[in-house]
This record gives sequence, structure tokens and C-alpha cells, in this order.
Amino acid sequence: MSSPDEVTNWLLDGDPSVVWQTERDLLDVPAKTWESTQAQVATRGWGAQLLANRGADGRWAGGLYSPKWTSTTYTLIQLWRMGLPRDNAHAVASTGLLVDKPVWVFGSSAKPNRDECVAGFGLALSSWFTVADDRRERLVGEILERQLADGGWNCRARLDQEQKHSSFHATINVLEGLRESCMTDGPQRGAVEVAESQAREFFCAHHLYQSHRTGKVPDERMARLPFPPRWHHDILRGLDYFRAASSDRDPRLEDAISLVQGYQRKDGRWPMHAGYSGKVWFTMESGRNPSRWNTLRTRRVMRWWDGD
Repeated sequence: MSSPDEVTNWLLDGDPSVVWQTERDLLDVPAKTWESTQAQVATRGWGAQLLANRGADGRWAGGLYSPKWTSTTYTLIQLWRMGLPRDNAHAVASTGLLVDKPVWVFGSSAKPNRDECVAGFGLALSSWFTVADDRRERLVGEILERQLADGGWNCRARLDQEQKHSSFHATINVLEGLRESCMTDGPQRGAVEVAESQAREFFCAHHLYQSHRTGKVPDERMARLPFPPRWHHDILRGLDYFRAASSDRDPRLEDAISLVQGYQRKDGRWPMHAGYSGKVWFTMESGRNPSRWNTLRTRRVMRWWDGD
């Protein structure tokens, strides 16, 4: 078990959602210790506040996918990132609503369309807040069928079947869902791991956030550190996925690693960059103060990168 330093002790003074992940990912404490802390996500702090806003019909803000960022989908995604225990009855029931009426399928029944970003959300949620029937297996199969030749996914492919280049945003959302499926012994694990490997190559070929043609950053927000990321890709989100997947440390990620390191403050902590416009239940952290979320996530990424 690692010994905490000043910055780690500061993380341990935070919300239970940050504390339990600090215990697990930075301090290597016994599982029974961090699991006890994790259980507090449902009863204290930010997790309890989000659960308190759940409606009697099992929805948040009255909608399954809209409004952003207070709907059932986005609230559950935030609770998942916070580590709300997977057996939380309210979250499990609300995830069932998303699967009963798949929010990633829209349009007419004669000509339905799909949003692979949202399908990735659905897979992550139905794996963590487990949907125990064959619908999750079908979802995995559908996602794998829609992987493009370059290794990723693109939401625009639902409108243009000739779409050949993947989207950073769609690919990271799908990858996180596939990883959660693997970590919870989900269906088709071998095929999922192959698909993940191909998608990681897509990201490495783009140095995680750059155009493979010009080397330019197509969206400068991807070089920033917001949290929660919503449906958007950014460098720290991408690196944290590579860490979670126990991926090899590819030298093509060095640009992103250096950029994240360069954001470190003199006090050893990391800032919170501006997020995405839209109504939220509450603000967890503001840019005026150092961010526990980004400090935790960067520190565990650097443990992986340094081979600790």
C-alpha cells in the first residue's frame, strides 16, 4: 500500500466519489476499504444530491436523453463516473428504462437511425448497473458490426453509409462502453477486446487528438481538461481510458502526456477547465480552484505511464 503525500491527503478530504478512487488507484488500499468508501457515494455529497433529483417515474429532468445535461442518461453517466455502487436499486431501475426504449435508436420504425455515441453510453450503463438479459449482448453485437475500417466509430455513419473516417467523440464513448463490458465479464469478450485494440490504434495514429493528415488539433477543446466530459473527447479522458485498459504505453501518446503534464500547477495540483454549456444539477468544481477530479485522474494516468 502506498503512503499518501500532501496532494493525496488533499484528495482524501474530498467527496466520497473522489476518495474511493484515490484509495483504489493511487494508494492501493485493500478492496474492503475502498468499497466501504465507495458505498458512501449513494448517501453523501454529490452522488446523494444527484439521486435526490430522481423523479418518481425513475427519470431525471423528465427525459431519457434530453435535456442535456440533466436527463436520465447524462445523470446516470455522471453517477457511473463517480462510482455509484453497481447494485444501487434506483440506478439499476433507471438504466432499465434506457434499455426498454433504447435512446440510441431514433427515427421511424421503417427507417431507424442510430447514434453510436449514445450506444456507447448505453453499453457502459447496462454493464455497470447491470441489465441481466440478452439485450446487452445484442447491443455489443450491433456496436461491433458498426466499427469502421479505420478502427473507430462515427455517429454520422447513421446518415451517410459511405462515411469512412471515425470520430474522436463517438469512438471514445464506444470504447468506454466496451471496456466496461469487459470489466464486468460482458458478452463476446474476445471480439470486444479485438475491437478495442483496433480503436486504440486509431487513436494512436492520431496522437490521441490530432488530425492524421495535418497534425493540427481539429477542436481545441480536446486539448483542455473539463470534467465531466459529457459526450466530448479530450486528452485526459482518452489517456484515462488507455490506463483503464492496461494498454501498452505507445510513444505516439507522448504529445498528449506532455500537454497534460504541462497543465500542472505549482502546488502540484491540476486545474479544471471550462466545461460545456447547458443546464446542470450543480457544479462540482469551478475553475477558480484546483480540481480534485483532474488531479486524481492525471495522477493515476501518470502511474500507468511511468509503470508504477
